[in-house]
Amino acid sequence: MNLMEARRLWALMLAAALVVPSARGIWLTLPSSGPKCISEEIDNNVVVLADYYSFYGNGDDRNSTLFPTISVKVKSPFGNELHHKEKVKYGEFAFTTTEPGNYQACFKVDSDHQNGKTVTVGLDWKIGIAAKYWDSIAKKEKVEGLDLELKKLEDVVEAIHEKMNQLMSKELKMSRASRMTNAKVAQYSIMSLSVCIVASVLQLLYLRRYFSKKKLI
Repeated sequence: MNLMEARRLWALMLAAALVVPSARGIWLTLPSSGPKCISEEIDNNVVVLADYYSFYGNGDDRNSTLFPTISVKVKSPFGNELHHKEKVKYGEFAFTTTEPGNYQACFKVDSDHQNGKTVTVGLDWKIGIAAKYWDSIAKKEKVEGLDLELKKLEDVVEAIHEKMNQLMSKELKMSRASRMTNAKVAQYSIMSLSVCIVASVLQLLYLRRYFSKKKLI
């Protein structure tokens, strides 16, 4: 592979990374009471991995070896519980989505261990391609360097292709729903117009008969 091809490869990988965001790390400051939740809209049949850990934030006990305990609960869009832990300092969860929608992870600090200090949770949330163990894949398939990057790029392109197919499928469903709605609106309009015409004719006949009886016409 020459220099020009390598540059094209890196440019394509950068563009793919911008199109398919699949990993993020965040910090959540937990309230003194009640849970704090984060949600992510994920498609069906997608691998999700996440690591989390708790610590005292805003400089509270920065050099301390003590860590606050938290409760963690992860739910699917239909409310199915995918992960639930109580009184933990760190942990991880992994699952493959079985339904599209918003998957929610909620964290709650244990009041017994807060002591008026600010509790923060670090969350490393990986979805799809980012959830793959590339080091293990590289060792198993004995690939490295640009060959490994090509393997990653191949999976990214496949993910983009699947995403485009899903978007096209959603667009097709919306188009069908729009056509059905327009057809129903047209039917209701025709029915309304027909009812108005029939009512007008009946009213005209009634008035004509009424005036005829009264010998006004």
